Amino acid sequence: MHNQVLPPIAGREAEILALVQQEYPVFLPHTNLDLEQIHSTFACALHMHQPTIPAGANGALISHLQYMVEHPGEGDNHNAEPFAQCYKRLAELIPQLISEGCNPRIMLDYSGNLLWGFEQMGRGDILEALKSLTCDPSLQPHVEWLGTFWSHAVAPSTPIPDLKLQILAWQQHFATLFGAEALHRVKGFSPPEMHLPNHPDTLYEFVKALRECGYRWLLVQEHSVENLDGSPLNQEQKTIPNQLVARNAKGETTSIIALIKTQGSDTKLVGQMQPYYEALGLGRQQLGATTIPAIVSQIADGENGGVMMNEFPPAFIQAYQRLAREGGGTTGTVAINGTEYLELLEAAGVQSADFPKIEAVHQHRLWHQVGSQPSPEAVEAAIAELKAHDPQFSMAGASWTNNLSWVEGYANILEPMNQLSAQFHQRFDPLVAADPEVTKTPPYQQALLHLLLLETSCFRYWGQGTWTDYASEIHRRGVEAIG
Repeated sequence: MHNQVLPPIAGREAEILALVQQEYPVFLPHTNLDLEQIHSTFACALHMHQPTIPAGANGALISHLQYMVEHPGEGDNHNAEPFAQCYKRLAELIPQLISEGCNPRIMLDYSGNLLWGFEQMGRGDILEALKSLTCDPSLQPHVEWLGTFWSHAVAPSTPIPDLKLQILAWQQHFATLFGAEALHRVKGFSPPEMHLPNHPDTLYEFVKALRECGYRWLLVQEHSVENLDGSPLNQEQKTIPNQLVARNAKGETTSIIALIKTQGSDTKLVGQMQPYYEALGLGRQQLGATTIPAIVSQIADGENGGVMMNEFPPAFIQAYQRLAREGGGTTGTVAINGTEYLELLEAAGVQSADFPKIEAVHQHRLWHQVGSQPSPEAVEAAIAELKAHDPQFSMAGASWTNNLSWVEGYANILEPMNQLSAQFHQRFDPLVAADPEVTKTPPYQQALLHLLLLETSCFRYWGQGTWTDYASEIHRRGVEAIG
């Protein structure tokens, strides 16, 4: 077995869950925004990720970023250092804008793989930059971290028992790097690939795990959800919070607030600050008996492609300088972060029950087919019936790569993934139930690491070949680790 330093992904579960369940406002005490003065808002998030691959010396697990550095002649690997600069540059941009009298906002979503990669590569410069963005009190009101799955798994095809393991692994790693206080401020969640499960049981367990892990809201792609009557979201609805309702095959329900990411080419939209320009054309929206400022929510890769590498920083600076000139950055159209927006609404007396209720796409047809007596059998029968009559009907979830299936043609990864998950839980669940301290032990952590890594979406995104070979090797080591 490869003896590597393991990332801090397990062993503090009870402590972390107790911490994140404490409910008190995290942005409200520090915000310099007043809801009354605001017509419209925009919230931008940057998603950063590099997978972990068994491609280092003697097959060691390394970051793909490290692989890029070590193989500069392959593909676009010459971009390794520009990428590294993208991972840390907000620590320069945000203080610069604040010093100019601007009022910037940014939300950050970094996979656990990537954070571990910085540590493995000894990139203290990147980690220090992120630490200042996270822990410097003068920057805190401007920067919000979003939680995610540790290993960039796509939720619909991740085995249900592993959803919470992925969420908790990221929380533990983040708390180790930036402190418990910083983790307590992470209240929004960004699912990798914006991939929302629409199978009732997967969605229910996903939302339940998010709630148990202290998350208050989720970012969702507009075409991955529908209204309870099956109709698409209308224009106004996309720019206010919605309440995502999840109902499982037994008829149990849970829910979480959803901010809607609008469609379009993500990197070009954020790279050119389109959410700001869209928000300029919006005003306050009616919500029940009151009005609230509209919000345009958008996320993009923070490092990928020429637009993000080169055009984003000047566009970002220009937008905030213009905002400062036109409304001081605090009136009219303003930048805001997701949790800050929701806490301002709550302080103004708006309740989550006031938000329109939505569900995952195809749920309306499914429940209509199931009828008044839901059961796991009735749900499976209804899915089979709907699929037989409509090839477009799918319970594989929806993501921002709707032209690409995460399931079709990947049995050679999904089957081993499901088997490894089953073996892991068979071996460790009884041990952990008898003694929670088991999660602190190297055998547990080694097995968990390989399970989480095998669920990384990149092993499917990049097609068959080298990437599926990486997956096979991780699976082999995972089986060995479970023993």
